[in-house]
Amino acid sequence: MRRAYVTHGGRPAWGIVTEDGIELGDGTRINAADAHYLPPASPTKIVATHLTYRSRVEEYQMARPPKAPSYFLKPLSSMSHHRAVVARPRGCRFLNYEGEIVVVMGRRCTNVSIDDALDHVRGYTIVNDWGVHDFRHADRGSMFRVKGQDGFCPIGPFIVDAADVDPDDLTLRTYVNGEIVQEGNTGRDLLFPFAYQIADISRLITLEPGDLLLTGTPANSRPVEIGDVVEVEVEGIGRLENTIVELDRDLVPVGEQPRVTAETLHVALAIPEEEAEREVAATR
Repeated sequence: MRRAYVTHGGRPAWGIVTEDGIELGDGTRINAADAHYLPPASPTKIVATHLTYRSRVEEYQMARPPKAPSYFLKPLSSMSHHRAVVARPRGCRFLNYEGEIVVVMGRRCTNVSIDDALDHVRGYTIVNDWGVHDFRHADRGSMFRVKGQDGFCPIGPFIVDAADVDPDDLTLRTYVNGEIVQEGNTGRDLLFPFAYQIADISRLITLEPGDLLLTGTPANSRPVEIGDVVEVEVEGIGRLENTIVELDRDLVPVGEQPRVTAETLHVALAIPEEEAEREVAATR
């Protein structure tokens, strides 16, 4: 069953998604195309996984795939929703999309086995894990500035019950202005299945109901421009859409400022590190 969390009559309401629209709990039906969507989860934390798709590892020309996943956290304030705008800060050029599948936890999960991990899942939704790589030099791997900015975690529009999803056979596609730019399948391409990721995290960090696990992105994450419309689609779950705008204020000149480094180009454009270093050196 697909569910949506929307605003109706000035109040939030859950509804069931049908062929005819969205049916709210009081029997009201609204048009899915006209609905104002809210994030379909209320997490206590947002955990994101690095490098889980084979295509992404191959794109970076890594000597070998990672032996185990690594993770980072996104602030709750980064979460937004279907059709929300994503704001690129002034002075930045490298705002990259990353289409991903989200695991939404359904019950408290601590130190669970791989075999039992999926029993703790409520359902699945979609995210675009935005990152502005002009701040790549500033974070020392934490991703705080790169991926933690306001609105950099839109999710939705729907959540699908875990019982109705085969997590080992989901196809994800990302589109920019209607053109497909990313594609991956969890059965063929994922290095670390969802159950593995949940078990790995829950050994040390308790996952609470509503918590989000962003499970990684396929190859071909690239920068977008102001005005671009980016959609992430997962078969059987839905299609998340966001439009890029320019942030409506200048950044206060405090702390690390946006800067294009070799790491910026290596990650944002997926070019070899040596080539990225040459390009940066040529601009000095």
